[in-house]
Amino acid sequence: MRTAWWWRRAGRIAWAALTVVVVETVVLGAAVLPAMAFVSWQGTWALPAWQRLTLGALGVVPLYLLGTLLLMICTAGATRLLGWRTADGLEEPLMEGSWAVLTWARYLVTIHVVRVFAGPAYRSTPAWSWYLRLNGAQLGHAVWVNSLSLMDHNLLAFGDGVVIGSDAHVSGHVVERGVLKTARVRLGAGVLVGTGSVVGIGVTAEPGAQVGALTVVPKFRTLRAGAVYLGVPARGVSGAGAGDGAGVPDGRVLPEAAPRGPR
Repeated sequence: MRTAWWWRRAGRIAWAALTVVVVETVVLGAAVLPAMAFVSWQGTWALPAWQRLTLGALGVVPLYLLGTLLLMICTAGATRLLGWRTADGLEEPLMEGSWAVLTWARYLVTIHVVRVFAGPAYRSTPAWSWYLRLNGAQLGHAVWVNSLSLMDHNLLAFGDGVVIGSDAHVSGHVVERGVLKTARVRLGAGVLVGTGSVVGIGVTAEPGAQVGALTVVPKFRTLRAGAVYLGVPARGVSGAGAGDGAGVPDGRVLPEAAPRGPR
């Protein structure tokens, strides 16, 4: 029985690895196709070598931007078509190699490839928010994301005007003692997540809440509307919604973000 289980798991892992390699091969091939076509076409120009070299050099940046834009579109389309998403409410051992875990892993691989190649050019631009939407995130209007550390896009729901600072980490998964756990992250309108902060799984931030730089919000917490949170773990320091709802003076230490149990 143990041997049969091992072979089934090995077969699932092998199939998952093969499919992700095939998908990334096709997607990256489609993304670089315009650049390859341009290079091929350039070789037919009846121009002196120095002119062809100059024009080719000038085409590097436009071709890079076009290729990475195509990479974002093709990757989002492929994951949507294949159903590669992070399931909500998972709690499964990684070593089991279940289909839910392997689908999550393939989804994260595609996200990682995009953020490595396209992220440096498009982060903190409307195009980056557009890609997140294409890849499953629920984003309101005027959402500004200046971070490449957003994972599990389909488990992220941001309201209008949300700002994610540089290098902030927001994802819908965590691995604890070899167990993969997932839950949605909901940020209400006007929420600010500061530079280098970490927002745990299952967190709900009510409208106007602010998470200061280098702050860690533990999993399954609720951040009150209009409150400011700082520290490790996050604790409210000011804001009408952080304490009893009547408002408190700036600088007063308020209770830690309210815990919530997983759904």
